[in-house]
Amino acid sequence: MNQPPGGFWAQATAHPDRTVLIAPDGEEWSAGRLHADVNRMVHGLRAAGLREGDAFAVVLPNGVELLTAYLAASQAGFYLVPVNHHLVGPEIAWIVADSGARVLIAHERFAGTATAAADEAELPATHRYGVGTAPGCRPYTELLEGHPGTPPDGRTLGWVMNYTSGTTGRPRGIRRPLPGQRPEETYLGGFLGIFGIRPFDGNVHLVCSPLYHTAVLQFAGAALHIGHPLVLMDGWAPEEMLRTIDAHRATHTHMVPTQFHRLLALPDNVKARYDVSSMRHAIHGAAPCPDHVKRAMIDWWGSCVEEYYAASEGGGAFATAEDWLKKPGTVGKAWPISELAVFDDDGNRLAAGELGTVYMKMSTGGFSYHKDEAKTRKNRIGDFFTVGDLGVLDEDGYLFLRDRKIDMIIAGGVNIYPAEIESALLTHPAVADAAAFGIPHADRGEEVKAVVEPAEGHVPSEALAVALLAHCEERLAGYKRPRSLDFITAMPRDPNGKLYKRRLREPYWEGHERPL
Repeated sequence: MNQPPGGFWAQATAHPDRTVLIAPDGEEWSAGRLHADVNRMVHGLRAAGLREGDAFAVVLPNGVELLTAYLAASQAGFYLVPVNHHLVGPEIAWIVADSGARVLIAHERFAGTATAAADEAELPATHRYGVGTAPGCRPYTELLEGHPGTPPDGRTLGWVMNYTSGTTGRPRGIRRPLPGQRPEETYLGGFLGIFGIRPFDGNVHLVCSPLYHTAVLQFAGAALHIGHPLVLMDGWAPEEMLRTIDAHRATHTHMVPTQFHRLLALPDNVKARYDVSSMRHAIHGAAPCPDHVKRAMIDWWGSCVEEYYAASEGGGAFATAEDWLKKPGTVGKAWPISELAVFDDDGNRLAAGELGTVYMKMSTGGFSYHKDEAKTRKNRIGDFFTVGDLGVLDEDGYLFLRDRKIDMIIAGGVNIYPAEIESALLTHPAVADAAAFGIPHADRGEEVKAVVEPAEGHVPSEALAVALLAHCEERLAGYKRPRSLDFITAMPRDPNGKLYKRRLREPYWEGHERPL
């Protein structure tokens, strides 16, 4: 077989005994078994009242339940809203309420937070389901039991609606219009063709990052639809990744530079213990990769180390190892389904070699930010959109990034927006003004630093710093929380109130090369 017969569903019908998923605990799932559970979930969600265009949210680790939800949404015209399970209750509640999710599925590990979020979002207890022991939720099995494993009527393609944070401090859902097609009428694995990954062809896709991330789920879903078995890791460790690649002869995966850094830090005898020669595509993105790390990975893993540039809103550029070695620092050329351009602040398209704001355009359709028409219209030039990165296109069409979204922090490949942190700090009565930004971290690239101007009557002290960090702990997910906090007499602002954040940040970066 060299062409995918209609995606996962057709493959499952034609070859129900083929293994398509290996769960983190090693359990193997056949196509027929997974297909039946996907169908049962569609029937169960419809019985709960969901109709085409409705959304449901999941707070789940990497596992069969999340892939079941993805496939169910994809064939029932639903929007799947994957929620980052590191978020705290109010953050999850915002996403559940804003998305209009009519059902929530949560794992027992996150049940307490998810249940509190569902209470705040006023989601009825009858529409909450828990995997494992999850007080306040109906058992997940009740969503599937009693429903047939046969395909539902009226099958139509649905989408994933990921939430991306913004400078306003509130994440927004990226909502694409439903095409009104049967799932088989769309080539759902075509995305991987951008990277030269072909259907079947002995490929095995390793999922080594959380599936709630846009790219991770997109890569995994596309691989499944073109006949590649998925091997799931629930939690990442460098040696365990090497062992898993060796054991399952994995051929492709999606990574971030922090994972490269930690793999390279392993002792040489540990690296030599595992055979990674099966890898054909180790595709990395989500954060800048230092040149020395990229070169070391290419030296070790060879030409499979590839890079892309994109956003949750769309993409993008792609660079093979050969491209990068020829043009060090590039993030590649435009995807076949995308166009790249660089514009100045007046909206004029710039020539090769001129620095400006990077814009992208997708030929596969547009998107909108859910319930935020102003943000949807903002940062557009015609059909092009930008996420605010600065860069240069050379005469051959290769993109080089020169800066990134103003003030955004990238820690271990995760985007962190200071506005959320600053907003949380400013709710404390001892804080008159606050700023958050990234400072150097040897392993994760950056970590979050907060600087606070104390309110009148409050004196800077270690005790106050501890209290403010504890205040953040109650309001922000762990990865967003400041790791340290300093005080300042007065924030450097201009007469119009603009904060000169660079003045705050630069002293911490002395002697360090700040990643783009």
